Amino acid sequence: MKSGKDEARILDKKQALAKAESFCVYQERSQKEVRYKLVEWGIRGDELEEILSELIMNNFLNEERFANSYTSGKFNIKKWGRIKIKQGLKLKGVPDKMMNKALYSIDDDDYMQTLENLALKKASSLGENNPLKRKMKLISYLQTRGFETDLILLALKASNLN
Repeated sequence: MKSGKDEARILDKKQALAKAESFCVYQERSQKEVRYKLVEWGIRGDELEEILSELIMNNFLNEERFANSYTSGKFNIKKWGRIKIKQGLKLKGVPDKMMNKALYSIDDDDYMQTLENLALKKASSLGENNPLKRKMKLISYLQTRGFETDLILLALKASNLN
């Protein structure tokens, strides 16, 4: 059985391109992720840049599409707020302009509704009787989910949880 390092040594440019294409087809990837993977496979320098260029030209790699996909997935499935999604996008190396465009593609009404639903669900599971401690636990929980403090306070007020 070959280890990853043995495999990296036998990859030529054509093989690496084919492998990178299938890597990108499986799910949307950022340029940073693909670059890291190519280096892991032993591709460096001009070859790496040529492969990245070819992936972009053939639309296997699209940073804006990645940012939108990542944002919608993390919001709709994981119920993350904009702050946490933004941190994730930064880690993936997405440029600020694309990051902001993707973040503000989230519908504000859906965003507030999700925030209120999360607050109500968490409130029902809290065993805290002290109203102040209960509110602080809710705020802390929603902040760890990546929601903005001012919106959390609005959601708690709208849901009569304050």
